[in-house]
Amino acid sequence: MHESERHRVILSAVQDRPVVTVIELCEMTSASEATIRRDIATLHMQKRLRRVRGGAESISPPQFVGLAGRPFSVNETMNAKQKQAIARAAVELCTDGESIIINGGTTTFQMVHPLANRRLQVFTNSFPIAEHLLKHSKNTITLSGGTIYREQNIILSPFDNDVTRNVYAKRMFMGAHGLAPIGLMEGDPLLVQAEQKLIGQADELIVLVDSSKFKNRSPLVLCPLSRIDTVITDEGISDKAAAMLEAADVTLIVAPMGAAKAEEAAS
Repeated sequence: MHESERHRVILSAVQDRPVVTVIELCEMTSASEATIRRDIATLHMQKRLRRVRGGAESISPPQFVGLAGRPFSVNETMNAKQKQAIARAAVELCTDGESIIINGGTTTFQMVHPLANRRLQVFTNSFPIAEHLLKHSKNTITLSGGTIYREQNIILSPFDNDVTRNVYAKRMFMGAHGLAPIGLMEGDPLLVQAEQKLIGQADELIVLVDSSKFKNRSPLVLCPLSRIDTVITDEGISDKAAAMLEAADVTLIVAPMGAAKAEEAAS
């Protein structure tokens, strides 16, 4: 990631929450601690943020606290070909007429392209997924209610009596921050709360993660591996990660990159 792009991500992050740590910014940008500290020092000198011990804060603290994690616009550019292949494999599991849930995320967003020729009942908490499918498909779309978090392009509600409780789906498709022996991991409590509600409304849980996610860790566990029915990933998955899923009796689907390349050539 170039310096200008890192600065954009850093400035976006400090506007999104009261204080952002160096470690969090390293995760968002895939840069080293030394690089992030230099970036913070530069932006501090330019009076675009305020350097604090262990991180940075906005000169004008945000009125509204956002979610932890990288913005959608940054995640969208990472491992794009793998995400396209994974998404195509996910849509192949769907049958026209079914009800499905698609949780917001950059990997699940790639499902919109192969879904263009399908007819399903789609419930989603992702504004860009809903918008794309409304414009480019004949699927029936239902959006969850709540607050739109602009950086992640996701709609979340902290209330138990939201529309989620009235939804039923054959399958739920979702991404995750990380996948480990302890289970599916996320980085924000509000995400965990909302996603646990959605998981409870589907018969099958299908997790879409590129192979880099098996190395990621987070302080929050969304659900144990035993709750996951299927994991779809790319050809970069390690033998150790595959064995972990097999031991938990989770079905593993490895999406060949050729599927994504064929889709790109056809477009």
